[in-house]
Amino acid sequence: MAISAIQRIASGISKSPILFLTSRAVICRYSASSTSAKVSDRIVKLFAIDPDGQKQEVLGLTGQTLLKALANKGLIEPASHRLEDIEACSAECEVHIAEEWLEKIPPRTHDEKYILTKFSRERELNKHARLGCQVILNHELQGMVVAVPEAKPWDTP
Repeated sequence: MAISAIQRIASGISKSPILFLTSRAVICRYSASSTSAKVSDRIVKLFAIDPDGQKQEVLGLTGQTLLKALANKGLIEPASHRLEDIEACSAECEVHIAEEWLEKIPPRTHDEKYILTKFSRERELNKHARLGCQVILNHELQGMVVAVPEAKPWDTP
């Protein structure tokens, strides 16, 4: 409502070039700042256990995948995966979610179960195993603990 009022005023002063440019800058700046949340409000802090057993703090953003947050930290190789595409997945983004966090994330899709089972050594599904590309971060996952397993022999060069 306030934006439309400002736009009406701006259209009335568009005859003066200096006022027109100034009013457009104010409108653009106002609309950009009012609709976007601060990055600090979107931060989700997680903890990852790397293959060496070291606990590391990982920062992600709400709406971002767990895989992207782990790749930004350097725990998963981003070049080996199209970070959001399950069709390109070959389970190299497999992570293990701590028991207490499993109920806070949506259940696996059929595609995710298929990929995890297909690339499992025993063809059995570990209940903690998830694909990082399929877990979307939100504030409910603040403090979540995930383990990044060792690379499988066929994933290493």
